Amino acid sequence: MQKGQAMLETFPSHTVESAPAEAQRAMTAIQNHQGYLPDAVGRLANSPHTLDGFLKINAIFESCSLDPIAREVLVLTIATRNGCHLCVAMHTARLTNLDADAELITALRESKPLADERLEAIRNFTLQVLETTGDVGDEALQAFFAHGYTPQNALDVVLGIGTYTLSTLANRLTGAPVDEQLRPFAWHG
Repeated sequence: MQKGQAMLETFPSHTVESAPAEAQRAMTAIQNHQGYLPDAVGRLANSPHTLDGFLKINAIFESCSLDPIAREVLVLTIATRNGCHLCVAMHTARLTNLDADAELITALRESKPLADERLEAIRNFTLQVLETTGDVGDEALQAFFAHGYTPQNALDVVLGIGTYTLSTLANRLTGAPVDEQLRPFAWHG
């Protein structure tokens, strides 16, 4: 049996009707909001607690002190680092909808330094937090602060890392594919 087939059998993509009862309400809300049910949500529904946990922590992250573009820089940094094709496509679409500069999107998708120094600071700080498991040291922290970021922003980077570590690892574990709606933003990194 091929890896893809094993994933489909181990982590089937549930519909609202076939999902565990604890996941159905969230799935219905997502389907109504997006106009379709993302395959990743259908697979994550195999664990209603994981689905609920991601949705709650993501809602908190979306309301944190980082601006929308900075949040997306963080997410794409983690998604490319962790090789999550779905997250890269989804967050490329989100940056596109935010009218982000095409050069910014390309650099993020290629894991290259960003021309915008403030956004590069968050990309670099995110990588430093990951590489040092949070023990970035005073020099890295002061370099982050020098670009206008605050102690709250630094902790919100940790929140984002936690949120999107959960997402990227779950998507890879379940073999969640890029939905048809996101194929124009597919990543082949």
